[in-house]
Amino acid sequence: MTRRCLSTLLLCALLLGSAGCSLFGGKGPQDAFAAFADAVQRKDAGAAAADTSDPNAAAPVITWMFDGMGKNATLTVQSAEAGDDENRATLTYTWTFGPDKSLRYDVNATATQQGDDWRVQWTPTVLHPDLAPGKTFQYSDDKNYLTPVTDRDGQPLMSWQTVGVVTLTRANLASAAQLAPLLQQFAPTITDATIAEQFAGTQDDAVTVVRLRKTDLDVVRDQLAQIPGVTVAEQGALLTDNRDLSSPAIAGLQEIWQQRIDAAAGWSVMLVDEEGRPTDQLASTPPRDTPPVRTTLDLRMQLLAQQAVATEPRPAVIVAISPGTGGILVAAQNAAANAQGPIAFSGSYPPGSTFKTITTAAALEAGIATPDSPQACPGRVTVENRTIPNDDEFDLGTVPLTTAFAKSCNTTMAVLSDELPADALPKMAKLFGIGVDYVVPGLTTITGTVPNADTPAQKVENGIGQGTVTVSPFGLAVAEASLGHGSTITPTLVVDEKTTADTQSQPIPPTVVDSLRAMMTQTVADGTATALRDVPGLGGKTGTAEFGDNTSSHGWFAGIVGDIAFATLVVGGDTSTPAVTITGDFLRPAVAG
Repeated sequence: MTRRCLSTLLLCALLLGSAGCSLFGGKGPQDAFAAFADAVQRKDAGAAAADTSDPNAAAPVITWMFDGMGKNATLTVQSAEAGDDENRATLTYTWTFGPDKSLRYDVNATATQQGDDWRVQWTPTVLHPDLAPGKTFQYSDDKNYLTPVTDRDGQPLMSWQTVGVVTLTRANLASAAQLAPLLQQFAPTITDATIAEQFAGTQDDAVTVVRLRKTDLDVVRDQLAQIPGVTVAEQGALLTDNRDLSSPAIAGLQEIWQQRIDAAAGWSVMLVDEEGRPTDQLASTPPRDTPPVRTTLDLRMQLLAQQAVATEPRPAVIVAISPGTGGILVAAQNAAANAQGPIAFSGSYPPGSTFKTITTAAALEAGIATPDSPQACPGRVTVENRTIPNDDEFDLGTVPLTTAFAKSCNTTMAVLSDELPADALPKMAKLFGIGVDYVVPGLTTITGTVPNADTPAQKVENGIGQGTVTVSPFGLAVAEASLGHGSTITPTLVVDEKTTADTQSQPIPPTVVDSLRAMMTQTVADGTATALRDVPGLGGKTGTAEFGDNTSSHGWFAGIVGDIAFATLVVGGDTSTPAVTITGDFLRPAVAG
């Protein structure tokens, strides 16, 4: 062995008791710092604690740090020797919570030898200089939850409110008999049987029975506290300001609201005590100003429409759109309709005679008729073995097209449809927005389907809104709004949220627009909708559409008054009369106001 090696061994022997020696692979102080930094960076609380002088004390504190900073936070920890003392190191922590959300700080750490190994001397300050016993970290996304959702005039529709989450434990299921009657004043459908069904559908030890508005919770809070197994937790939720407000147009607004406040969110990192109270602020960026989420809905008209459909026991819907802006003003469904889903926007039904607006527009554009041209309106007509009757087979003889439209002559429209090309109705329908696929932020919608008619029988069926033609209430309202606007509209729900479409907007020929508007006015003045003659400026078209085994019919009424284009549907209404009645109940106060 060389003299140099002997000297090195002697030096190691002399220093072994103080600084340690890594000649034979032993772990030195800086190795301990590096191992601790690596384990913390990997978020391995157990390994990090094992690299300290007191793993039992360190493990929960390190775990609480990771929990408080959130699972989405990323962390890098770098270790560097502090000056000339290899028993000391500077640990640099860099937390990243997202773009432009970083927290960087340094801590001083000391190494201590335990037997043959070196460990980081445990103290909470190796995680942060200000961390002390009884404190932990808390990261928060600071959002402007008070951002409201408003109607087009700035009236509040939805806001952040306190709700009480009422839960019941499985062990106290018998308490359902006492709980249900207490809650029925706010949620009439709750019974002890429905609560039992909730437990039958899950293995959970407790279920959420209902969420109560704070004003409702305050009424029953003390009584709930006396029921065994019932607990109430208060939390925030985005709710309608008016408890009576209910619309399928509202369901998607929370997602847009959430996106808005998330995009403007600030953030903060605090040290908090055992009660969660802040003690030290480590970083803070306030949220940016978040303007209200302004919709195109009209709160007053929406509530009027809800009142109108509520009087009908069968599923009933009103959708109204502004021809001027394309903004959706109203989407109202009664309880029977709600049970079938958001049918205002995604229901698919034959439009019946309301589709004669499209058929007439196609005939006018093709030049096979004019508003004044004489048209036969017999009680029934047969085209390629398909016999089309008028309602109760009324016979007007030969009348101007305007009269045939206003009186809803099926036979007239059947003959005109047979004279049109196979693609005439699909093309004209798309010009009015029916068959266009819109992507409206906040909504899932369909407008309808109008296929080519390859046979005369299909042509006459489609021409009177039967056969293979379907629309949604939304799609028919889009058609009326497009007529009112003079070109295919782009429907919207939220201001500044862009709607896209698979078909470019096109102008409707002005002569077609003027002729149809006059015919619709005549329908109200002296046709099938005379019950609404008292609504100034109203023009519309009634419709009855057979479905199923052709023994039942849907009832429709669609039209335009001022800057309101609308479609009203009563599912299984048998005639258009219920739809006309509901429309009148809605429009009279809406127009008067």
